[in-house]
Amino acid sequence: MDARSGSQTAGQLEILEVLPRKRAGARPILFVHGAFAGAWCWAEHFLPYFAKKGFRACAVSLSGHGGSPGRERLDWLSIADYVRDLEQAVETVGGEPVLIGHSMGGFVVQKYLEHASAPAAVLMATVPPQGLLSASIALAFSNPGLFADVNQMMHHSRVSLDALQKVLFAKPIEVDQLRACYRRMQPESQRAMWDMTFFNLPQLRRERCPPLLILGAASDVLVPPNQAEQAARHYGTVAEIFPDMGHLMMLEADWQKVADRVIAWLRSLQLDRT
Repeated sequence: MDARSGSQTAGQLEILEVLPRKRAGARPILFVHGAFAGAWCWAEHFLPYFAKKGFRACAVSLSGHGGSPGRERLDWLSIADYVRDLEQAVETVGGEPVLIGHSMGGFVVQKYLEHASAPAAVLMATVPPQGLLSASIALAFSNPGLFADVNQMMHHSRVSLDALQKVLFAKPIEVDQLRACYRRMQPESQRAMWDMTFFNLPQLRRERCPPLLILGAASDVLVPPNQAEQAARHYGTVAEIFPDMGHLMMLEADWQKVADRVIAWLRSLQLDRT
């Protein structure tokens, strides 16, 4: 094993951490999960892999998610609350971490960057600055059955494993892995979902943006590739779309391709060292 793993707390927030063998000069990376998830979604592949490549890899569970407190008041939590969580996690991790946000986590990173800085940020299958509305309408018309399954997930209802596979993954995964993912998934704040649809969209000025890498998945039904491309245009860059990949890019069979692209980009910015 090339890294040491552990956890720490930011106040009471859960932060998972995997350290590289040689800690000197290790650039911290802070991963931010999406809706219905927690820091656990980064722990299987990304945290140990990035540590193996020399990065200090950390992932926060936002309030009400994973091992962080607040589940009992989940539906009252807003995107602003999640941004405050990220601020706290950045302070705890220290070292000016690179921010990597997935889906809702990418949206939270965009909101954080309205008033704070980062050396760079990666947005994976991110909710675009225009919000969720257009993607939701497109899915409702193109695949009403799948749209109903997504709504069941959003409203804390049980869904079949088959529906989960179609919503989150492009390639079939082992049933045991799918069940494990389903067991760890959780409800999401309805207030946060409304914030991402109408009420708290990012107002990030382009001139304040750090270097951004925007990645999308060709078979993503929740944040389709055209939404990643829309986000990239908004920030004056070009999205990179991975073929044969669904929404949970960090857990797909080809997850390493995504990780390697991020690492190559960070190295091109000389962010593989402090």
